[in-house]
Amino acid sequence: QVQLVESGGGLVQAGGSLRLSCTASGRTFSIRVMAWFRKVAGEEQEFVAGTRWSGGTTSYADSVKGRFSISGDNAKNTVYLQMNNLKPEDTAVYFCAASTYSHPAILPTARERYRYWGQGSQVTVSS
Repeated sequence: QVQLVESGGGLVQAGGSLRLSCTASGRTFSIRVMAWFRKVAGEEQEFVAGTRWSGGTTSYADSVKGRFSISGDNAKNTVYLQMNNLKPEDTAVYFCAASTYSHPAILPTARERYRYWGQGSQVTVSS
């Protein structure tokens, strides 16, 4: 099993920045990809960004490209989501997720590929 603990959510004005953190524990050697998803009430959960646990390849939703950045620190078993130039439409509960899915060329964006999930962090962007 892998446990994921998130931190860093909060309230920010439009144009501001926040950084989310997600620390993994347990069988971290099984992790291949880490990602962030977000969910707005009444809508489907949305892939935001992902990165290989070993580093290198990243993937972003079109809606956050150029504004959000995902990175990892393997020594701390932690992945970060730096969110800049936040917009009111970024308001959501953000979830960290870990996948054991391994593919040389594809970073999974479907939530079904992610086995482990964090508790969720509320991010609210005011206009």
